[in-house]
Amino acid sequence: MQRQSWQIVVMVAALALALAGPVWAQADAGLTKMLVESYDLLEAGKLAEAQKIYEQILKQEPGNPLALNNLGAIKVKENKLPEALAYLSQAQDRAQGYKIKVNRVCDMQGLCLAFRPLEAVYGNQDLAPLVQLNLSLVKAKVAGAKK
Repeated sequence: MQRQSWQIVVMVAALALALAGPVWAQADAGLTKMLVESYDLLEAGKLAEAQKIYEQILKQEPGNPLALNNLGAIKVKENKLPEALAYLSQAQDRAQGYKIKVNRVCDMQGLCLAFRPLEAVYGNQDLAPLVQLNLSLVKAKVAGAKK
């Protein structure tokens, strides 16, 4: 009887894992779709609409470094550099090990780069050095403005 109980527990656990896999994949695919859509809006100059989607992403996945980076890029475009630095600093804290495949890069006034991922969940490009570049460019602009 005990062996049969153990087998049932193993079967239920395996079934739960099998069912959980597609749900997580859908959530990741949905998140990637939102990241792509928001980037396209950003690039089209629809900053408020893009920002709204990035904020939705952060509600679903708090601390998403790509959303934080691209919000920083929006703030650069709006010439709100202190806010941009805040978003980029948060992104930097979370970007290490976050892998993306970059499809396109949007230049925000030569100060900040926004990134559009490929429509794939994972990639081979580490986001951390890209965020670090943005952070250093914006910090340099802020330091130059203070002079």
